[in-house]
Amino acid sequence: MLSSLQENDILLHQALGGSTDLVKKKLILGTNTELALFYIDGLVDTGILHNSILYSLTERGFSENDDPEKLDAEQKLQLLKDNTLMAGDVKEITDYDKLLHDLLSGCIILLLDGANIALRIALPGWEDRNVGEPSSQSVVRGPMEGFTERLRTNTALIRRKIKDRHLWLETFQIGKVTQTDVAIMYLDNVVNAEIVNEVKRRLNKIDTDSILESGYIEEFIQDTAITPFPTIYNSDRPDTIAAGILEGKVAILVDGTPFVLLVPSFFLNFFQSAEDYYQRADISTLLRVIRYLAFIIAMLAPALYVAITTYHQEMIPTTLVISLAAQRETVPFPAFVEAMLMEVVYEVLREAGVRIPKNIGQAISIVGTLVIGQAAVEAGFISSAMVIIVSVTAISSFVLPEMGMSIAVRIIRFALMGLGAFMGLYGILFGLFIIVLHLAGLRSFGMPYMSPIGPFIQSDLKDSVFRFTWPKLTTRPQQTRPSDMNRQGQTGQEES
Repeated sequence: MLSSLQENDILLHQALGGSTDLVKKKLILGTNTELALFYIDGLVDTGILHNSILYSLTERGFSENDDPEKLDAEQKLQLLKDNTLMAGDVKEITDYDKLLHDLLSGCIILLLDGANIALRIALPGWEDRNVGEPSSQSVVRGPMEGFTERLRTNTALIRRKIKDRHLWLETFQIGKVTQTDVAIMYLDNVVNAEIVNEVKRRLNKIDTDSILESGYIEEFIQDTAITPFPTIYNSDRPDTIAAGILEGKVAILVDGTPFVLLVPSFFLNFFQSAEDYYQRADISTLLRVIRYLAFIIAMLAPALYVAITTYHQEMIPTTLVISLAAQRETVPFPAFVEAMLMEVVYEVLREAGVRIPKNIGQAISIVGTLVIGQAAVEAGFISSAMVIIVSVTAISSFVLPEMGMSIAVRIIRFALMGLGAFMGLYGILFGLFIIVLHLAGLRSFGMPYMSPIGPFIQSDLKDSVFRFTWPKLTTRPQQTRPSDMNRQGQTGQEES
């Protein structure tokens, strides 16, 4: 930092390339105290700036007991900080890079002529999206609030759920150009310290220009990228993230996105929904069983159809064989080509439904499902049975509550269809064997991905495929090796 206000003014404008959104407000207090406020237009709350900061400087200034003539520049700045400025978050800055970072993060920079120190006044005021209903993980019963793109709003939503002094928050700046704020939240008296240290190590290891979404962080810190299965859970629901923190996991929040990461994550976590814990245990168990059945159908239905109709017709009842033979009599393609054709068309329609404007999305769904499907059957390109198989498969894939696992199923489905067309049921069994071996070898932050099934943890089965009633869920899952296993039934000892 330079002591000359004029030189600092020139340096700031040069550093930002003369950007027109850099605003300067020059003030003179008393007879010879010259200062200036710098901020980026659109990033600060100008209402509070004028009604609080500028008002306190122009109307109050130095008190009658102060004698500015006898004080040096640093002492005047300290006096303004302690007695004059009506702002809560005011800090001193001596580093020029830190000054630029705070300026571009929505802070007001106060420079005083002759002082080698600047004041940073945190006053962010950009437009935010209001807290609304989560878009990716909707529920019938439960909280209807979701994360937003603002980091501080998201941390506040979690603190509303967990009002405990042991909920700790640490913030990092990642990205040499974007300098994105990335925060981790965890319960210090519950989480395994090794997990926290590993999360910090992996975050500090990231060396990149930009972080624009939590997906960037996910790819940098995941244990392996050679897998279709997601190993890091993400959600835009505060209650889901809070529940994970209470189990001894670490939440990773990224400024600019409503999707928060939760580590470590396990295979069965991707089949659990927030609503499972708001319904009765028997209802939740039934819903989870339906999700696992939907997972199996979405992964195996087309492959089984191709394998059975190509190699194992003897497994089909006679009346059904006759019906399928009559349908396929005019179809010019083998069952595998027919299934691949329909699956590719479905994936194209699915992507089109996501990208297309909402006001014409309904028209696309009608054309895709009715016109194309019915016309293809009547033209003899595909059979009616294949339309049914693909439709059931598509519906089943939407049952999975986490989109990452649904995408994994879509990838595996094509591989199993190829194996079924090549070797029949033996090929499908071979593919399933490879998948199980692959899952058994996966890790999420060093923890076995298939826990509590492999390795087998009996106590954690109370909240896995089935869900026991809340009075029986007395301990936290052992998967994350929390430092405090007790969840209820005993009063935890408060640290002195």
